[in-house]
Amino acid sequence: MKVSIIVPTWNEAANIEACIESALSCGAAEVVVSDGGSGDRTCEIVESLSDPRVRCIDAPPGRGVQLRAAAELATGEMLLFLHADNRLPTDALEQLRNAGWPVWGGFRQHIDADGWRYRSLEWGNAWRARARSNVFGDQAMFVRRDVYQQVGGFAAVSLMEDVMLSAELRKITPAMVLAGPVGVDARRWQQRGVVRQTLLNWRIQRAFSQGASPDDLRRIYDR
Repeated sequence: MKVSIIVPTWNEAANIEACIESALSCGAAEVVVSDGGSGDRTCEIVESLSDPRVRCIDAPPGRGVQLRAAAELATGEMLLFLHADNRLPTDALEQLRNAGWPVWGGFRQHIDADGWRYRSLEWGNAWRARARSNVFGDQAMFVRRDVYQQVGGFAAVSLMEDVMLSAELRKITPAMVLAGPVGVDARRWQQRGVVRQTLLNWRIQRAFSQGASPDDLRRIYDR
C-alpha cells in the first residue's frame, strides 16, 4: 500500500530535516510538508533536500487547515500525519503492513527525556488511544484514504483537529495502536513543566467537550 506522510509546519527549521529523514527512511512514497507561513528557513530546507518524493506546499495557518490542504494533494492509499518535532521508527510502515493495513490508529510514543513523569505520559497516551480510540496528532495518526474521505477529513480548525477526526473515525471502527515508538520532542513539557502542560491539556479537552470553539481553545493554549 502506498503511504503518504503529511507534515504540518510553522517555524520548524530546527526539526524538519530530521523529521523528513525519518519518514523517508521507513519507506514513505511521498512526504508533503504543509507550511502555514513560516518566517524561518523551514521551506528552504525542505526544498534543498532535492528529493522527488518530498514537496512543500503553502497553506493558510492552522494545523487542521494545513493538514486538510495537504491531504487533498497527497496520492497515497494510506495517509500518515506526522508532527514536525516527531520521528518515525524505521519500521513504521512495516508495522502497518504486518498489522494488515489497519483502517486507522496511531503509534506508541517515546518522549525524548528521562524521568518517570515522561514514562507515565507515554503510558497514559497509549491507554487513551487504545481504550478510548482518541488518537492525538503526536502519535503519528494514520488512516486509509477512502475512510478519511468518507468522514470528511480534518476540520479546518486551528486546534483539536485530531480529537475531532478521532471522534468521526471511531464511529466506524476502534483505533489500532501500534508499537512504534514515535520519538516525540519533550520541548513543550520542558517549557511549561510536565504537570502544568498536562493540566492545560486536560483543561482544553474538558472545555472542548463542553462546547468551547477551537479558536477559543487556541487562545487558551497560546497563553
